[in-house]
Amino acid sequence: MSISFRTPRRRVEGLGASHGGTHEFWRQRMTAVAIFPLAIWFLVSVLGLIGSDQVTAAGFFASPLHAILMLLFVGAILLHMSIGMQVIIEDYLHGATKIVCLMLNRFFCCAVGVAAAYSLVVLALAGNAP
Repeated sequence: MSISFRTPRRRVEGLGASHGGTHEFWRQRMTAVAIFPLAIWFLVSVLGLIGSDQVTAAGFFASPLHAILMLLFVGAILLHMSIGMQVIIEDYLHGATKIVCLMLNRFFCCAVGVAAAYSLVVLALAGNAP
């Protein structure tokens, strides 16, 4: 039996099983705070585009402001989703399955983020073409 001179409070203060404390908890809460105003902007924008044609919708996202806001919205959602899925995977899966699922979670979020960024760049460049 080893003797520790650290108090029980000191042993657990800010350190969980992964020694990361509440970092992921706060990251997920911050992404949720970021998603809220972006979701309101997105809903208002989509409601404003109801009944318009594809060219008008593409022109809307060709605007630098709207393209940046959309990229921030998708990025915040993907980060929030990635953190949430990571927590679920870490809590309920073990061994090699856990590692594979964590990798697939990260790859999926990165792939969707790259596809969204590419789509917005194509819309922006097509909207500014002569």
